[in-house]
Amino acid sequence: MELVKVFICEDESIVREGLRDMIPWEKYGCEFVGDAPDGEMALPMIRKLQPDILITDITMPFMDGLSLSKTVLTELPNIKIIVISGYNDFEYARKAIEIGVEQYLLKPVTKADMISAIENTRKKISEENEQKDYLSQYEQEFKKFERLSHRSFFEKLVEGSLSVQEIYEEANKLHLNLSADGYNIVIFSIQDLNKASYTDDAANVTDDLLNHFLQYPNYILFRCNLLSYAVLIKGDSDRLDQLQENCVKMIKEHCEGSPKALDWYVAVGIKTNRLSGLSSCYADANRAFAYRHILPNQHILIAEQLKAVEYVPTETEINTIDAGKFDPMIIRYFVQTGTINEVETFADQYISGLEGSLHSILFRYYLLVSIRVNVELALKETGVPSEVIASDLPSCEKTDTVEDAREYFKNMLNVAIRLREDEIQKQSNDITDTALSYINEHYSDPDISLDSVAEAINISSNYLSALFSNKVGLSFVEYITKKRMAKAKQLLRSTSKRSGEIAFEIGYKDPRYFSFVFKKYQGVTPSQYRNGEA
Repeated sequence: MELVKVFICEDESIVREGLRDMIPWEKYGCEFVGDAPDGEMALPMIRKLQPDILITDITMPFMDGLSLSKTVLTELPNIKIIVISGYNDFEYARKAIEIGVEQYLLKPVTKADMISAIENTRKKISEENEQKDYLSQYEQEFKKFERLSHRSFFEKLVEGSLSVQEIYEEANKLHLNLSADGYNIVIFSIQDLNKASYTDDAANVTDDLLNHFLQYPNYILFRCNLLSYAVLIKGDSDRLDQLQENCVKMIKEHCEGSPKALDWYVAVGIKTNRLSGLSSCYADANRAFAYRHILPNQHILIAEQLKAVEYVPTETEINTIDAGKFDPMIIRYFVQTGTINEVETFADQYISGLEGSLHSILFRYYLLVSIRVNVELALKETGVPSEVIASDLPSCEKTDTVEDAREYFKNMLNVAIRLREDEIQKQSNDITDTALSYINEHYSDPDISLDSVAEAINISSNYLSALFSNKVGLSFVEYITKKRMAKAKQLLRSTSKRSGEIAFEIGYKDPRYFSFVFKKYQGVTPSQYRNGEA
């Protein structure tokens, strides 16, 4: 147990030395760290020693005890002060209480009185520290997983559906500080080289990266979808470029430092100095992100650079295009990982790279057949049933012009992504239902965690976290806590079990932490709830 530090300020040397010497400080969990004959001499010593308890007389030369107490409490608000006084005067006591003095003792102070005051004060310090520890633990548990309310807010923010006033109001409710001179958005995804979903390798790198970002107030993270995150960068205009560079560097270092090669991409939007410009900034980042399908070997995609480049092939390049050698995996990869919002950019860039050759009817026909075959293969690999693919994919009825081919291509991709999303949603629901069934059976296990549930149902914890919050509307910890609190309320009202017994029964190793969480959740203590106070 950490010792509580005590400092004494008393102008009468006999009293001061008596207090110092008559109490076996360590026996009562304390450490005597110093003393002074008046407030003026005591103040610099207190600032240096940072005691937990100050014992001070009221009447002293140069600076009296009340003045000292007021100054010390302003600088060290957590310090506990015990005042000793020779005056049985209510006015002195009233002023002491107003200032925030912990206890008021009248002289002569006996050893028993002082020990009792010190023990009570030390107990209060211990309880307050315990509450701080519980609060820290509680906040860490809930901050570890992205809250749905945050994701919902950021979705509306980047859609541009909120006014500036609404942005600030919503951000204040979520305790998010968005004030800054400039902003930018970076989108990133980290996946295994051969799979469209998270593996343990990709999940571990992502978790490390997310925890790393949480250390910096200039970066605010939110999830875009199951497989990608966004970083809202905010800061002074003259620092924004450096913040952006550091953000990209962090992602690159984490991915390239992985023991296994990963499929990772970073897209950087175009900075803005207005909150209202974030939707445009996000759209720029998203367009740049779509280029990962066109430029698979380029991991860092900068919107400003891509915007300045026109991807139009030269005449020589057009004449040397060999359709048989054109990599069909680009189509498959897009169908498996692309989004509806990326179809326009991807299709335009893909077609523009072949536009010269597309004037040939035979080449155009060959290309569209190849696209159809590879879309079907990609959907089958994702798990979409063959009969659904055959019935839902559009047929190639009209390809008289390059524009016809382009529109067919876009339509094909839109339908394919919808089919993929429907299948993923079905699989996600099955996974989430399995997870919920497991959690409902094991929520009272004190060692249950997102990792243990993910391991039990054989899925990555990061992927499960995303699926879970999407379907349930709560993070894993929020759901577990809700289940435990519901059971606790039922047991408190329907049984005579003690609070500690209930805590162990519903999965809390520490009964006092259970009481802390219950009060946070319900607004009253377990005993108050049992007595019908809520």
